[in-house]
Amino acid sequence: MSHKFIILVEDKDNCGTSLEDIAQGSEVKIDEKIIKIHQDIPLGHKFALEKIEKGKPIFKYGQIIGIATKDISRGDWIHTHNIKSHYLQEEAS
Repeated sequence: MSHKFIILVEDKDNCGTSLEDIAQGSEVKIDEKIIKIHQDIPLGHKFALEKIEKGKPIFKYGQIIGIATKDISRGDWIHTHNIKSHYLQEEAS
């Protein structure tokens, strides 16, 4: 298992932001949890710290940044293929 650098700000965050490229199959230790990464995670991108069900909010830096458009497993890359922007949703309201 390698040590990867990620950003976590709030306890309620359900995604981490990578500060380096993380290869598929890597294991990341966060506190006492080990998370196996399912896809390559590019620098600056997000991955799920826990299972996030379709329709549930994605929290980053303690704020909702989007809504899952499909079920996201722990260790999955979070990007435009599985999230819709919460920012755009608020602007449309």
